[in-house]
Parts: sequence; structure tokens; C-alpha cells
Amino acid sequence: MSPTSETAQGGRRLVIVESPAKAKTIKGYLGPGYVVEASVGHIRDLPNGAAEVPDQYTGEVRRLGVDVEHDFQPVYVVNADKKSQVRKLKELLADSDELFLATDEDREGEAIAWHLQEVLKPKVPVRRMVFHEITKDAIRAAVANPRELNQRLVDAQETRRILDRLYGYEVSPVLWKKVMRGLSAGRVQSVATRLVVERERERIAFRSAEYWDLTGVFATGRAGDTSDPGTFGARLTAVDGRRVAQGRDFTSTGRLKDGAQVLHLDEAGARGLAAALEGAAFTVRSVESKPYRRSPYAPFRTTTLQQEASRKLGFGAKATMQVAQKLYENGFITYMRTDSTTLSETAVAAARAQVTQLYGADYLPDKPRSYAGKVKNAQEAHEAIRPSGDRFRTPAETGLTGDQFRLYELIWKRTVASQMKDAVGNSVTVKIGGRASDGRDAEFSASGKTITFHGFMKAYVEGADDPNAELDDRERRLPQVAEGDRLAAEEITADGHATKPPARYTEASLVKELEEREIGRPSTYASIIGTILDRGYVFKKGTALVPSFLSFAVVNLLEKHFGRLVDYDFTAKMEDDLDRIARGEAQAVPWLKRFYFGESATEPGAGGGAAPGAVGDAAEAGNGDGDHLGGLKDLVTDLGAIDAREISSFPVGDGIVLRVGRYGPYVQRATEAEGETGQRADVPDDLPPDELTVAYAEELLAKPSGDFELGTDPETGRKIVAKAGRYGPYVTEVLPEDTPKTGKNAVKPRTASLFKSMSLDTVTLEDALRLMSLPRVVGTDPEGVEITAQNGRYGPYLKKGTDSRSLDSEEQLFTITLDEALAIYAQPKQRGRAAAKPPLKELGTDPVSERPVVVKDGRFGPYVTDGETNATLRRDDDVETITPERGFELLAEKRAKGPAKKTAKKAAKKTTTAKKTAATKTAAKKTTTAKKTAAKKTTTAKKTAAKKTATAAKAAGKPAAGTD
Repeated sequence: MSPTSETAQGGRRLVIVESPAKAKTIKGYLGPGYVVEASVGHIRDLPNGAAEVPDQYTGEVRRLGVDVEHDFQPVYVVNADKKSQVRKLKELLADSDELFLATDEDREGEAIAWHLQEVLKPKVPVRRMVFHEITKDAIRAAVANPRELNQRLVDAQETRRILDRLYGYEVSPVLWKKVMRGLSAGRVQSVATRLVVERERERIAFRSAEYWDLTGVFATGRAGDTSDPGTFGARLTAVDGRRVAQGRDFTSTGRLKDGAQVLHLDEAGARGLAAALEGAAFTVRSVESKPYRRSPYAPFRTTTLQQEASRKLGFGAKATMQVAQKLYENGFITYMRTDSTTLSETAVAAARAQVTQLYGADYLPDKPRSYAGKVKNAQEAHEAIRPSGDRFRTPAETGLTGDQFRLYELIWKRTVASQMKDAVGNSVTVKIGGRASDGRDAEFSASGKTITFHGFMKAYVEGADDPNAELDDRERRLPQVAEGDRLAAEEITADGHATKPPARYTEASLVKELEEREIGRPSTYASIIGTILDRGYVFKKGTALVPSFLSFAVVNLLEKHFGRLVDYDFTAKMEDDLDRIARGEAQAVPWLKRFYFGESATEPGAGGGAAPGAVGDAAEAGNGDGDHLGGLKDLVTDLGAIDAREISSFPVGDGIVLRVGRYGPYVQRATEAEGETGQRADVPDDLPPDELTVAYAEELLAKPSGDFELGTDPETGRKIVAKAGRYGPYVTEVLPEDTPKTGKNAVKPRTASLFKSMSLDTVTLEDALRLMSLPRVVGTDPEGVEITAQNGRYGPYLKKGTDSRSLDSEEQLFTITLDEALAIYAQPKQRGRAAAKPPLKELGTDPVSERPVVVKDGRFGPYVTDGETNATLRRDDDVETITPERGFELLAEKRAKGPAKKTAKKAAKKTTTAKKTAATKTAAKKTTTAKKTAAKKTTTAKKTAAKKTATAAKAAGKPAAGTD
């Protein structure tokens, strides 16, 4: 069937894809008889709360959106924001003779296609149209070769969705009760959070070890040039045959590893040896040369693209996928969610042609290179991520700009390089020996690498997670020396080193860790990292992912009471089971029964219900050594053993404990006095946990906190105190105990926030009385209107009736005169934007826009901007500590999102007007009695509706844990 032949047959075909951008691109490749429309993602899903569940469902089904008693039947509802789009699709389908479901060819895309078919209920032939790149040839081939819906893929996606719903909706409420409201748990997000927390625990437990060695600069006596240097550096490796200790020889507690037969040099020993080697004669003891060969890297799959975009471009995983999505939808690259490193024959031919064209035949291997998929259950029907088409466009030919250009260039280079020859060369190790004046024998070693043929490195070199790591294409040339050659030591210095704690995860290294442990699916990693950042479990410090104290409490609870659910092997095994279901090797319903109800649920006659068990059953189901599938229902039912205070408390040392409270973390030192809570102080939310030392905790506790009595107001005789409030420090008066606090005669104490220049430990009684005297009457204008000076949310200002004018400083509130106030009001009121404020910080030039990036203070807080794009700083970002890389990353994410969509205000206005008109007409017809009755009914109905909504919301809970 040709895409253009249908017009002759008089038919009309409706093609449905996920996104408008994809629809626009595809529309250009099909004939006039095709209508291409977007579903705009999923059109239906499990309900987001009890209010969305149809009335016929009650009880647990209403809470979960899944009927666990009847084979885990899901309740699907059309999303409220998709109803109009569904209506449009039905109208288009009514005028069509054939339906093509052209969603992505992965599980998610297959599920969207199935839901479309279920909701639209087409009465015309339905075809499943699949493609992995959006080019004219690929789209026409997909139309000509449709297939049927793959029900196995649909079932696999549905099983994952149900599993994630049960996990999230059952475990999240436990976190609400025992840790804090609004938290969420997820099958993969909780395990990812645990990984980040465990790394921080390692850093907290880490104790640094100091070790020393020597560095020598040796000269050959020749002049030297670039190919044969005259001098080179070497490091001390052995003394009297004993290897000198290096960082790898120490444990995380700072001690030498058991059995390490090494010499541990301290500063005195290293400096003494360096002095003893002055004037010593050195000779080359050995020269070992080995051939060097490096093969190209495989083409990108989803996770390796995310890792490299992070290392080379500074993109977060989410930003990478957003940019890649745009490149795919506009026909520049193949599908970006793939586990495969396979290239089609067409792609291999295109890559090899460009190798010859751009680098010459010398760089082209005799045979095409193929790459075996290393990812378990990789969908080999998919291709690696590569430039689309049978001829690759060079980056310059695409017309792309900004982030899209940079990501396309990365993908293009990697793909072309994958079909080039190996890089070859030589690696050399030279050992130098000399005898110190005290008779000790010292041996130094130097390593070099020369590349004689760069091969694929001409096109591409992979980045590294460690910023200090040496990249593959770096050469280290050593002089041409032979065994027995004499060398002169120009300089020998003692160098001190300290072992370092394990590096925190970055987005790139966390993605790599999750993939290596086979936890979750690579296509979901970007959203998982986004979730743990948004939930406040993790924040960024530069590019490092730092766990919050809140995440320590959450992981602590999950480890102690839901051990298996955050066990790495269990999660990987669960992923393997889901893949088995996708392949048809296991059945979904029995598997879900075992996961939710436990082993007894699979026995004949169990009926899907949970068998009652002893109190210990829950703990055994979560942490036992039997089958990896326990009963989730029992686990979340037995919460008696969970001590909320215990799981949120962590010892710091010297009797100080860190606690995670409802309003954030704080440190506390207990007191022996009965009934007293002891000292306590808030801990900054953005403090990395490994920086909370005993010394820092003592410093926090020593800071002024609580109520500070400043004295007595001479006019009222009331006590004046300064307090640290949730929204900042303030002063207030203490009212007598018999003062009414509620009712008509209630009296509120005078209260005022401290100026920015003030602090709790320096504010005086005089300052407090002045602050509480505000607002101050400055005087009246010639017309008798009073002018006051007030301190507001956005700073100090003058007020005259409804006319407000800003003041330059807080001190002006007390010093401004009537004449000065009148002069300000004599000036025309400034409209629009105020004069631009100077930047708070300069971050350098953005690598994408090539414009200077600065941090500015805006109405809604500080933000980074390059003059074209603005991005608000996140909660965990700080103006003082934000790095240029973090600023560039925020801008990249904002660009990837594109401009914000404008809401249609006109339509809303018309609707409101129509409602008001209708209401007025109806009211005019009714009598006074009818009005009263209607008002009474309406009030009652509103109360009932409000009560139902509140109950429904409470029951639904809406834990945002519907995904991994």
C-alpha cells in the first residue's frame, strides 16, 4: 500500500502519534489523504485519586485504582486534561476509513496504542505502524508494512504500572505516618535514593590516611625536543625492595590493609630520604615497552548517551532526554529510548561512507564493526541512537543551533567513530635506581604512552567521570633511554598525600551504577533522578548528588522494615521477572498475587485474599531468606514495630543527636533534667550530611536560639523578647496571662521582623521598640491625606491612600521627613520594570549561547541568565556557592523545556461571563422564598460536596509514586 495511492481509492486514513511535533514532521511525509494527529501522550491511566474513580467502585479499589481481589484488574480513566483531545480524535476517526496507531515501538508506546484502540473503539480497520526514525523512507515503509498490536508488550507495561501503583500507594502512606507528609516511595526511586545515602554513609565513616612519597625530575643530558624530551618526571615506588605505600593500600578507616607488605613513609621519613638522595647517581634499570591498542566505543544507547552528555556537555539526564526527544521528533536521530548498540546495514554503510569522505580510506577497517548488546533483555529490534537516514548529515548541514546542535554532534561523532579503525601505539615503563648517602636503595618509575595511529580518536574520545582521569587520546612522551643509561636528578621533592573518601554520585555515575546492578529500565533513569531531586531526597552540589537528612530517615525506615523492597538483588530479580512476563515465560496475575499477598496467595483456593499470619510474618516477608517475593500487604499492615523517633534519629557524637523533624533537621543534646528537651538547633537544609561533625554541631548549639528577653517597654510595662521564627527572626511583646486571645475582645501582641542588618544576638530593646512602632506616620499632604512609612514583604515603602512608593533602605523608615516624602510623591510613579539591579555573581561564558552568564535577584528569588534564557535557582542552589557548570546546566534544562505555553484566557472569560448572565437571569425569575430555599440547598450541597471531596482526598492520599 503506497502512502499516495489511497487518494485514487477515495479513502482517508487517520494516523495517531504521541506528540504534536512528531505529528507535524510525519504529516510532511504522507500524502493528502492522511490526517496526522497527536494523542499528546497517554490518554488514560490509573486514577490519580479516589475522586477520579467511577462510583461503582468502593473500598480498596477506590483507594488503589486496582482491584486486588479480582486478578488485579486495573481501573482506567481518561485523564481530565485529555477529554477534549479524545473527543477530537473520535470526530476525526468518524470521517476516516482506516486507523494507523503510530506510537513509539517500546512498551510505553505499545500501551498508548492499546489504550487508544480501547477508548476510540474504531469500527474501521486498525493497523499498528512502527518505525525507529522519522525520515520519508522510514515513514512510508512503516505505512506499507503495518503489524498487529503486540499484546505481550501491553501486558508487560500494565504489570509494571500496577506493581508501581501498589508499591507507591501502599508504602508512601507509611512514610507519611512515620516520617513526614507528602513523601513518596517507588520501586526504583527508593533504591536509587538508598544508593546515594549509602555512599554518603561511606563518606561519613571514612577516615583519611596521610602518606608521603618522592617525585624526581631526571635529565638525560641531551637537549631534547617534542619527540625526545630532555627531562622527565618519575615517582618513588620502592625503597630497599619494599614498595612504597600508595592510597590503595589503606582501608576506609585510615589504616594499612592487613597483609600489606609496604613501606609507609611519613613526612619526616620522606624529607630525610630526599635529603639523602641529593647528589646520588641514578641509572636506568629497565625499559619495558608494550604495544598499545584501543578499539572504538559502541554507538550510544540511552544510558551511555546520558552519561556522555553529562560529562561532555554538562547536561542532566532529564535535559539530555528532552533535547534528544526534539531531535528524534524532528527527524534528526533515531529513537532515543533503546538498550541496543546495534546498527542497521544502512546505518553502517552511511557511517563507513563518512569515514572515507572525512578521514580517508586509511581510517576505514576492512570489515564493518558490529557491537553485541551488553544490556540484559536488550530489545535488539531497536537500533542504537544514531543520525537518521541512509546518509548522515554532518552537524554543519543540519541547521541546528544551541543544545540540539551540541547533542546531535555528540551522537554523530560517536556513530562515525564506531566504524573506524583502532588507535594503536606503544606504552613504556622506565625504572630508575639510585643509592642514598645512608645506603638505602631507591627506585623510581615513569610511564609513557605514544599513539602512532589515532584511528577512531580522530573523531571521538570518551569522557571520564573522574575530572582528574586521563583521557584515552592523551600522550605522555618519555625520552628514548636504554637500560644502563646514566641520569642526573635535577630535583627530588617530598610530596604529601591524603586518601580521599569515595566520590559522590553524579547523574552520569548513578545512571551507570543502576544499569550495572540491572535495577529498573534505562529508559526511566532520567525521570527517576528527576523524582528524587524534586522530592528533596537528593540535592546537587555542583554536579554531585548529595542526599538530604530527610532521605537518611526514609532509607533508614525502608531498610529496617521493608528490607527486601530496597534490596539491590531483590529489585534486580523483580526486573528480571517483569522481563520474563514480557517474553511470555511467566504470568502476570500469579506473580502479582505473590508480591502483594505473599506465598499463600498462589495456593489453590486462596482466592487472592491475604492469609492471616502471626505478628512476625511481616518482618519475615520483608527480610527473610526464602523466595524473593514476599507479601507487601502484610508489611504495610503491621506498623506497630516502627518507632518514628528512632528511625529519624542519628547519633553525631558527644551526646548530640541529629533528628529529622516535621519542619526539617535539627541537632539536640539531651539533658538529665526531667521534662526538659535540652539544647536544640536547626541544621541548614543544604548541609551535606558528611559535613555535620561534632564540632559543627557544637557550633550550631552555641548560637543564640529560643526567646531572648530584651527588657521591659517603659510605656506598657510589658516584657519584650526576640525570637527565631520559621520565617526569620522577630521581636514581640509578652501579653499578661489573662489577656483574651480569642473572640471579639482578643488582643494580638505587637510583632515586627528584624531588619536585614540586625541579628538575634545584637538586637537591643531600643531597636525592638523602634521596630514595633512601625508603621510610622510621616505626616499629611496638603490635601490632608496621611502618609505612613511601612516595612512590607518586598521591603520598605511609603503609603498614601492606595498609592505606594518604595524606599531605598530600611533606615529611611525612621529618618524620612515629610518634605522628603512629598518630594518622592511629586515624582511620576515608575511604571513597568524598575532599574536593573547589578548582578549578584558572574559565572562566565555559556558554552551554548556564548553569552556571559550572571546570577540576578528577581521578584521570585535569584536566577541565572545569559540575556536570552532565564532559569530560577532551585531550593538547594545557593548564590554564594553555585558553580559555572551548575548555572550552565540550569540554562540547558530551561532551553530543553522550550517556552512556557500560554493559557487561553479569552475562553475562560467568556465562560465566566456566560455563567454570570445565566445566574442573573435565573435569579430574576425566582421569588424571595425560592431564593432563600435555593440558597439553603446550595449551602447544604456545597458543604456535602466539600465533605465528600475532603474524604476522597484523604482516602486517595495521592502519593506521587505512580512510576518507578
